[in-house]
Amino acid sequence: MESTILSLNRMAEQVRKISNYSPSIGLVLGTGFSNFVSRLENPKFISFKNIPGMPVTTNPAHKGEFVIGRYAGITFIVSNGRVHNYEGYTSSEVVTPIRVMGLLGIRGLILTNAAGALNPKYRAGDLMIIEDYISSFVPSPLIGENIDELGTRFPDMSNVFDKEVTNSVYEKAIEKGIAVKKGVYIQFRGPQYESRAESRFARMLGADSVGMSTTTEAIAAAHMGLKVCGFSLVSNSATGVKESDVVISDDDVIKMAIAKEDDCARLIELFAKELLHD
Repeated sequence: MESTILSLNRMAEQVRKISNYSPSIGLVLGTGFSNFVSRLENPKFISFKNIPGMPVTTNPAHKGEFVIGRYAGITFIVSNGRVHNYEGYTSSEVVTPIRVMGLLGIRGLILTNAAGALNPKYRAGDLMIIEDYISSFVPSPLIGENIDELGTRFPDMSNVFDKEVTNSVYEKAIEKGIAVKKGVYIQFRGPQYESRAESRFARMLGADSVGMSTTTEAIAAAHMGLKVCGFSLVSNSATGVKESDVVISDDDVIKMAIAKEDDCARLIELFAKELLHD
């Protein structure tokens, strides 16, 4: 049976063959963010279905493909969509695209998602830069035998969402007129939305937004020594935060993301340039 690292290297080599580019930045596009791909110059596509061993998406809002191209003079490898624990994948399987991007030599990773607001001051359509995370309610992607070629057995997680990058981008976004907030993101497993009690509990822990992805990816990237940053598009208030809230659909999230598309692209550019700044 092929070892995990050999399988990951084989997947990385297959992706490498589709493009002459050497990507500098990895980017994961969450629900509603896929239009960013249209901004890439000379994009090269490879479906997860065409990479043996790669988990494939079952959520129609996530295409499940790598796209390699240039934006703002920077070469990106984009995971257009992601896989989730709620689809039946283990956390180790969920982070396979992250590990492949890391093996392709990226210098930093940008994570995006749509999230529910736990902070009562947040409104639908807000952009929240992630400054820290809570992952206690989903299995770690590092459970099991450690892959020494990727990172140490007990990695430090005190600065997963790089503080320097996060603070710099926040300040620059404000200067450029992009309305952003900073906050803590918590991941639940899903696919059900959080209960009222769970929302209250998560808020008591210090979380400002909640979703079903991202923290496992951030942990895997940090394990590999990558700089990580990211942001959430607030799609709605989480259950019980406001009595008048209604749960919105994926279609509503996509419409909201389209309305915020320019600001999201500007944030991605700011993050990428900061990640590459020596």
